[in-house]
Amino acid sequence: MTDIAYEKIQAAVLTQALDRVAGFLLPLMLRNVSSDGFTFVDPADVLPANPDGVATFSLPGCIIASPSYPANLALVDQNYVYNWVRDAAVTAIEIAEADLPTGVDLLNDYVSFADVCQRNSGGDLSFAVYTIDGRPRTNWSHQHDGPALQGLALLRCSAELDDAAREVAARLVRSNLEFVLAHHREPRSNLWEEVEGQSFFTRAVQLRFLEQVRTDPLGLGVPAGVDEAIDWLRAALEQHWDAAAGHYVSVLEPARPLDRYDPNVDIVLAAVHGAVPVTDPRLHATAAQLRQQWTDPASPVVYPINAADAQLGMGPLIGRYPGDVYDGDVDGPGDPQTTDHPWALCTAAFAELYHRLATAVIDGGVPFDGLSADFFAQVGVDAGTDPATAAVRLRDAGDRMLRAIVYHSDHFELSEQFDGRTGYEKSVRNLTWSYAAFLSAVRARRP
Repeated sequence: MTDIAYEKIQAAVLTQALDRVAGFLLPLMLRNVSSDGFTFVDPADVLPANPDGVATFSLPGCIIASPSYPANLALVDQNYVYNWVRDAAVTAIEIAEADLPTGVDLLNDYVSFADVCQRNSGGDLSFAVYTIDGRPRTNWSHQHDGPALQGLALLRCSAELDDAAREVAARLVRSNLEFVLAHHREPRSNLWEEVEGQSFFTRAVQLRFLEQVRTDPLGLGVPAGVDEAIDWLRAALEQHWDAAAGHYVSVLEPARPLDRYDPNVDIVLAAVHGAVPVTDPRLHATAAQLRQQWTDPASPVVYPINAADAQLGMGPLIGRYPGDVYDGDVDGPGDPQTTDHPWALCTAAFAELYHRLATAVIDGGVPFDGLSADFFAQVGVDAGTDPATAAVRLRDAGDRMLRAIVYHSDHFELSEQFDGRTGYEKSVRNLTWSYAAFLSAVRARRP
């Protein structure tokens, strides 16, 4: 009798069980959130790398991107035991949405840690990454999406905080706002920390933050310059549309252009986290090209696993952009490195787009036109489809993607990427953003 390899068993899930699966993924995500009773140690301080044995421990509220680093996961060459401002913000939102018994304490800690990081930044809020004790990672890229996303997270969490933390959060929102107002016209490193230029994603999240601030939800008053910045960002986003290519361009005026960087899934993420309407036909045109490039057998970057998954009634899995060379694995002569793999968070974000659009269709009809035709055709919707039927088909398309994530997970644990050929997980394990993206997508599918 053939032995069963436990690690090869895959979890299949019915559509109606996705909410239940989210209940399993939430505590998995929370393992990456530090508190006063649950701390992390800086991998650089672990023996034998640190013969003095002096360790740096995490402060409460630190949210690490992943517990993976080369010494404990030999197949990766990246240390993810850091707090990314962006990743922590999207995670804090999911903690607030989960309505946990300990949620207030976790969110109070998140605010406290954000405060430590800002105090240590020297006023430069463009630091994308901080150590687990709140010091800037100075050898890393600078980004301008972090202050906006953190501001959005603080606005969402404010009502859940105790009085002292709410005061600190209001001060942090104001400092993030001042930074965005001062720097929203400047180019910086994009979402994927690879290209410096005018990022569509950054502009979209800055716009959403400013639009929320303009309603003055915390009673702080609206400083001068907000309306002008909103108008400028709206006009700037329009400049990213490439009519000839039929998609949004992710980075304008790149300092170091990469070949085949578009269509890029950060456009979909700009709708999930930013101010891009899910009903935008140009978003749909871009999303259609994204899906096509990883599902069409004739595409040079097709993921073979998507054809296998389609036979099982699930998928497809979605990556970042065509020709992506980052796989998280060690480099070197013996590394069988392959390129362009799907990501769990990208697939979940695409699923969320479908679910949000389904809700919008029920409320306002199908936004069908020439630009959106291919996007809707991919899920069986055409110009004559009624809104109720269109919504059902959009939700089914989103659920197929979420089910593929679960199917390819390691017993619900989510890494950063899946292998585009075999579907097995790869790169760093237990990526916090993967869990947060799945939880956000499941929330979007609820009525």
